[in-house]
Amino acid sequence: MLHIRRFVKGTDEPVYVDVLNAAGKDDEFWRAITVDEFLLEQQRPGFDFDGRFIAELEGRPVSVVHAGVDRARTDGQGFIRFGVIPEFRGREVERKLVETALDELRARGMTSAQTGTESAKEDYVRLFEELGFERVRVFSLMEMDLAEVPRDVGENKEVTIRPLRLDVDEDIILFDRLHNEAFSEHFNFRPHTLEETRHRLLDNPYLQQREYSFAVLNGGAVGYVSISIDEKYNLERNTRIGWVAVIGVLKPYRRAGVGTSLMLHAIENLKARGMSRALLGVDDTNTTRAIGVYEKVGFTVKRKDFVYQRSL
Repeated sequence: MLHIRRFVKGTDEPVYVDVLNAAGKDDEFWRAITVDEFLLEQQRPGFDFDGRFIAELEGRPVSVVHAGVDRARTDGQGFIRFGVIPEFRGREVERKLVETALDELRARGMTSAQTGTESAKEDYVRLFEELGFERVRVFSLMEMDLAEVPRDVGENKEVTIRPLRLDVDEDIILFDRLHNEAFSEHFNFRPHTLEETRHRLLDNPYLQQREYSFAVLNGGAVGYVSISIDEKYNLERNTRIGWVAVIGVLKPYRRAGVGTSLMLHAIENLKARGMSRALLGVDDTNTTRAIGVYEKVGFTVKRKDFVYQRSL
């Protein structure tokens, strides 16, 4: 018998983390998290702890789910994230988890629910569609070999790149403004507060190496890029990969080579730090057509991820 119970704060953190880690074993880009990292994440401004459940089969925890709410959103959108230990998949565990999460989001006043999966997980795709979800977005996970960084692929030669100074408040405020302006038209976007931006820049519990850089043109910052390296992941997986975590260009400066200049700077930076591969994620249909820039500098699609949504 499957028993789904609410998470007990202050007691269940080790159980929740153990299940997440076991569920992520077959995900190439998951690395084991610690209870301390899980607790540090809860310090993020606006973090939603409610809506967590643990599913037990014959007394053994086999899966977890979070029916999450972003309290800063005003559109009634809730989010479902779950993990099932591989040997227990396909036993109706996933269906009951998602149904529990849907009920929880309704109880929390949400009007729609969103979730996602890798395109290769056909059982999850089938489950979401049977439960009335519709595919609303396709994302690409892209990768690039850093053996050779290209040149003269359309970069703006007038752009200069300067680092964001984490000890200078004006730079943090500038990053916050650029991010909110550059991403205002993107899927699922809602403006970040300055408090959230400060926490994001200064207090990420997972990444040991990060760097943020501005693109400067005609004396003003018109875009930015950030790279990140999870050294624990690389050690656990015996690899050397880094991420182009996020890139944004103000609308008046798009399709002028600014994004290409930022991308080249980012991959050069990762290579200089000893990385052999770079990865990034992109919305296939975003308004900036960024996927074309990434392909131009050498990225290719590694896998597709689907986002599903349904009304409550």
